[in-house]
Amino acid sequence: METPFVFGRIAKNENFTDRETETERLVKNFNSLINTIIISPRRWGKSSLVAKAAEAACSVNGSLRISFIDLFSVRNEEQFYANLAYSVLKATSSRWEEAVDSAKRFFSHLVPKIILNADLSNEFSLSFDWKDVRQNPDEILDLAEKIAAEKGLKIVVCIDEFQNIAGFDNPQFFQKRLRSHWQQHQNVSYCLYGSKRHMMLDVFTDPSMPFYKFGDIIFLEKIDTRSLIDFIRERFSATGKAISEHDAELIVRLADNHPYYVQQLSQQVWLRTTVTCDDSIIRQAHTSLVEQLSLLFATITETLTANQVNFLKALVAGETALSSYDVLSRYSLVSSANVTRSRSALIEKDILDSVAGKISFQDPMYLFWLEKSFFSSHS
Repeated sequence: METPFVFGRIAKNENFTDRETETERLVKNFNSLINTIIISPRRWGKSSLVAKAAEAACSVNGSLRISFIDLFSVRNEEQFYANLAYSVLKATSSRWEEAVDSAKRFFSHLVPKIILNADLSNEFSLSFDWKDVRQNPDEILDLAEKIAAEKGLKIVVCIDEFQNIAGFDNPQFFQKRLRSHWQQHQNVSYCLYGSKRHMMLDVFTDPSMPFYKFGDIIFLEKIDTRSLIDFIRERFSATGKAISEHDAELIVRLADNHPYYVQQLSQQVWLRTTVTCDDSIIRQAHTSLVEQLSLLFATITETLTANQVNFLKALVAGETALSSYDVLSRYSLVSSANVTRSRSALIEKDILDSVAGKISFQDPMYLFWLEKSFFSSHS
């Protein structure tokens, strides 16, 4: 029997839970061509939310096309332009011949190299001479707008891991170039999101940055406990297994409402459950999951400085007055300036998150491992 829980890939249909408000807002933005920025910590379901909203928006708007780009492995402008052109051509073409025709008609200075896959699956690859692109980037940046205007379409370009452009050469100049084009488009909008929350905040909420006030910013919150409990119980029931509300709540609590971990822990519990789940099964699954991740967590911790580890130890112990003399002395934090540097570095590494001045761990399993394994053995 196939597991009813999904993590590490896009959650669709019955595997997608809650986010009704965010989905409705995103669908309206797509259909109204309102630029949207989605900001949240890693693995909170941004990609699944965008995919869900895109499907819903296209189902009610036959002239809407959604272009998807993932910048995870994109490291420079050359790759960015190739990915952007490819995704737009693919989203607006029903067959590869149409994509080739569009490339010929809409590029006047650029000569793209298009290679059809051998299996004739309507998939193709696209590349450019980088020297030509550097001289004529406008043709690619305005490609979606030109195609949309000629074909009577509306296009939403969705870009995942958008914060990666900060690693390009002269990133602020590149961002200025993007915005100068994109803000002029009348038939195209942009949905920008990524997994580095602090970097996304820097790009879109800093008044000195080119993308400040570029569009509607959606800050994803954790999925509420009630929705997650109902989701877990429904998925168990759909496969002929049972879990009580109390036990489903335990899963949610151990995963700290983290969407990815709720799905992963639920899967481990479901696999261990023959007919009816109980508390011991959940505890066993949780312990096993943390043990599976322990090598990763140990590797992460080894990259930290002694000051950063001491800072985490104070947080795990529940300390709040981190710059007080007593805490500085007890955890060898040296000085309040060192506390500030450690906090900033740990946020930069996406280990900690800061919302309205409140510091929290992004990964609840890492927090559990630190408390129960690492610091208990290093005390």
